[in-house]
Amino acid sequence: MIHVAVCDDEKYMSEHIRMMTSGFFRRKNMDAAIQMFSCGAELLKYDKQIDILFLDIKMKDIDGMETARKLRERSFRGFLIFITVLREMVFQSFEVQAYDYLVKPIEEKSFERTMERLFISMQNAREANLLVQKGYESRIISLEDIVFCEIIDRKIYLHLISSEIIDFYDRIENLETKLDNKFFRCHRSYLIHLKYLKSYKNGTAYMEGGKKIPVSRLRSKEFSSVILQYMRDL
Repeated sequence: MIHVAVCDDEKYMSEHIRMMTSGFFRRKNMDAAIQMFSCGAELLKYDKQIDILFLDIKMKDIDGMETARKLRERSFRGFLIFITVLREMVFQSFEVQAYDYLVKPIEEKSFERTMERLFISMQNAREANLLVQKGYESRIISLEDIVFCEIIDRKIYLHLISSEIIDFYDRIENLETKLDNKFFRCHRSYLIHLKYLKSYKNGTAYMEGGKKIPVSRLRSKEFSSVILQYMRDL
């Protein structure tokens, strides 16, 4: 499921984008949940996942650029596409890591070109992300945000650099296959991200944020080799 948000104070424009977006993902055989917002303040109150955001720059009260800045400050990592009538405003979009911009009135060919490029970018980005399923909800987590993973009573706990903890049911063996070589299983109950390893001493890995992770004796020799290889690859 792809989570899309459209924020534009012109209702007909929002509906136009919604229809084109829905059609695009339907042709890709993918489900898309599309949320509509009429202003930046309304969007900023929304606290659920957004993978793609279409955001009008020129809106009353808080404009799109300021809304984007606030979202990025809150660690919004989705793809941001600005909707604008002013091409010169686009130069400011670099400040908020905008993926692209579409000029009103939006032509379907321009929209399709942007979405095809974005679709490829999303496919590539998924290789560095983890899709977490919890009940009927799904969430995309960047591997770079995970400090370590812990399993307690068949439940996985992802400890993120933001201090947030995300839990879901899975086997740690399954999780291990979805992570890249920056992660090491130092214990039957722990997978750590080597990027956030601060030091290692006497069977204990000291992680970013002060967490101490046990390293089993069976894995200690391999752990030392993995650390050295990781440092060489930096």
